[in-house]
Amino acid sequence: MSATNTIRASVIQTCTAAYSIPATLNRMEYYAQVAAKAGSQLAVFPEAFVGGYPKFSAFGVVVGDRAPEGRDEYLRYWNSAIAVPASDAIHRIEAISRDTGVFIVVGVIEKDIGTLYCTVVFVDPVHGYLTKHRKLLPTAMERVIWGQGDATTLPVPEVSFQQKEGHAVKAKLSATICWENYMPLLRTYYYSQGTQIYCAPTVDSRPVWQHTMNHIAIEGRCFVLAACQFAQEKDYPADHAVADANDRNPSNVMIAGGSVIIDPLGKVLAGPLLGKEGVLTADLHLDDIVRGKFDLDVVGHYARPDVFEFGLVPPRSRSAA
Repeated sequence: MSATNTIRASVIQTCTAAYSIPATLNRMEYYAQVAAKAGSQLAVFPEAFVGGYPKFSAFGVVVGDRAPEGRDEYLRYWNSAIAVPASDAIHRIEAISRDTGVFIVVGVIEKDIGTLYCTVVFVDPVHGYLTKHRKLLPTAMERVIWGQGDATTLPVPEVSFQQKEGHAVKAKLSATICWENYMPLLRTYYYSQGTQIYCAPTVDSRPVWQHTMNHIAIEGRCFVLAACQFAQEKDYPADHAVADANDRNPSNVMIAGGSVIIDPLGKVLAGPLLGKEGVLTADLHLDDIVRGKFDLDVVGHYARPDVFEFGLVPPRSRSAA
């Protein structure tokens, strides 16, 4: 198998450091260095890594009322979020990417005036911040704290990865956050844009999630890089909500992990990693994408455009409607 069209990539299984932006970015720098030492050119971090995923929090909300303490919790959470791209945190991520030579895809909690978004940013070691994707539809209670993304942040950037031999390997990347992966039309859109490295930052650590990631790799004939948080109670502020307030223990698991790397034919290349922090690394032989599309291209020869019609609603047309 030729190595001339190959990228080495890592998924990072870790978590936010108690809502502290500086401590979390220090953790990012450490794991980016680990990935770089493994020879990786790409590292995918979990959903809401910078800013935090407030597992078990209710923010004082019931139907018809919001408690004052919930507003205080939202203020604390807002203070742990970052502006994108104009913030010191993004500049620090750019520096980490530049210093390690690793392209970084990372989940952040983005603040835009008073609204928070669950966002993924793409950061290049040469060009710095490239673009972002905002989660289209937060899941369940997430809708209380996060706004909705729209069609203006569905990027599929083509990234150039410089090889030691002197040539560059180009690949198209996308990011689909947690339960966005259950949105068939969003997946189809990314397939139609030619995604080759399908990044899936998440906090879903259920065993059934592995089936979803495997299905997407096979369906889209793409590499799936799923990065999940692994978090314990000690990784959250001391007064943060937990599964059982009567059984607090720093070692109690909040998010159990399950990061994995899967190839276009559904073969698991690394993982799933469960029960601990860590780094998974694999070589992505991009020619395997074409080998896979030989018999299945769901937006090409295995589509039926004479029967089904698919398209993205332009933001201007949608708002006018």
